Amino acid sequence: MIRRLSIILLLLVLSVPAFAAEHLRLATTTSTENSGLLAVLLPPFEQANDCQVDVIAVGTGKAIKLGETGDVDVVLVHARKLEDKFVAEGFGVDRRDVMYNDFVILGPAADPAGIAGMKDAAAALAKVAAAKATFVSRGDNSGTNVKEKELWADAGIKPAGAWYLEAGQGMGEVLTMADQRQGYTLSDRGTFLAYKGKIDLKVLVEGDKRLFNPYGVIAVNPAKYPHVKYQLAEKFMDYLVSPQGQGVIANYRRGGDQLFFLYTK
Repeated sequence: MIRRLSIILLLLVLSVPAFAAEHLRLATTTSTENSGLLAVLLPPFEQANDCQVDVIAVGTGKAIKLGETGDVDVVLVHARKLEDKFVAEGFGVDRRDVMYNDFVILGPAADPAGIAGMKDAAAALAKVAAAKATFVSRGDNSGTNVKEKELWADAGIKPAGAWYLEAGQGMGEVLTMADQRQGYTLSDRGTFLAYKGKIDLKVLVEGDKRLFNPYGVIAVNPAKYPHVKYQLAEKFMDYLVSPQGQGVIANYRRGGDQLFFLYTK
């Protein structure tokens, strides 16, 4: 009996650090999770700070909304206009550039709209609309969806009709849906590269400067929400832009392809 009690007490003692570990609530985009980046980026920070990062992966719009309501401590997103508004309205502080990649327009190899090789992304979407070819939209106010809306606006088109599908899903689910329907979609390159081999969609349009896709990290303002873990959020942001964090990001690859790139100082 004494031996059993000793074992139980030992197990309890060993389990205390796991329960005592501090939690950081991170709202981020589905692209950082679907790409697999978070799985390699978060563990070094968690180990160094004896904490656990609780990830809520949603579209950028929803991630920022969680910051606006004080339900998370920090956001890692990719829609600069929404980020600047978040900071300007006093919900976020200390925004920092973390990394970037680009958006690409994907479609089936058959390319019924004939957009392959075009360098004007808005003009390419106009051709998709004219052909009434299936287009699958995130439809979730994510950073990708915000960019898509900007491109439709540049094309002078309000997409509607049976050909235009608003999924209300994350990037991975949208890629799968577009592939199944042999349709077009807009994707961040990182998630697309992570899904290579799972889908048959091809990169048909790339290189337009409007397809630049920067990511920023922002702490939720402790002056507005005193309960947020601002100091831990600042440590997390310091890590993301440190040589260690930047090294993890730069060296992360899928199938030999680099998914995210660093800003040169």
